[in-house]
Amino acid sequence: MPTPHKTRPDPLTMEVVELIGDVVARFYSDYEDAAAEHALTGAQARLLSLLSLEPLPMRKLAQKLKCEPSNVTGIVDRLEARGLVERRPDPADRRVKVAAATEEGVQVARSLREGLRFAREPLTGLSQGERESLRDLLRRMRDA
Repeated sequence: MPTPHKTRPDPLTMEVVELIGDVVARFYSDYEDAAAEHALTGAQARLLSLLSLEPLPMRKLAQKLKCEPSNVTGIVDRLEARGLVERRPDPADRRVKVAAATEEGVQVARSLREGLRFAREPLTGLSQGERESLRDLLRRMRDA
């Protein structure tokens, strides 16, 4: 079976890839700063943000965070000790435990999102239509 011929990406594509990398790096740096303001690690903040949207089983959390389930267990343990997360039986299968943000955890997650200066400030300079176009393009990239 012949191998497909790979072509080099064009300069515009390479520039877009570099810009995406720069934006991601700045976002993560800002996220780490916002997490530190709440005495959280970046991983703890990301997990708490996910759980503020919906309770999730540990395996699903590990998939979303792209890490081992044992790492998730440790992160949940630390957040639970602070009263930001709790374990509950899964309503669909009581043998399974889900992690869920407590009310305080939801408030901290909201504060984290509001503290993301880099993620928020540049977007305010874009028009509604530009933000919608950017959103739609990012969704297409994500779903491709």
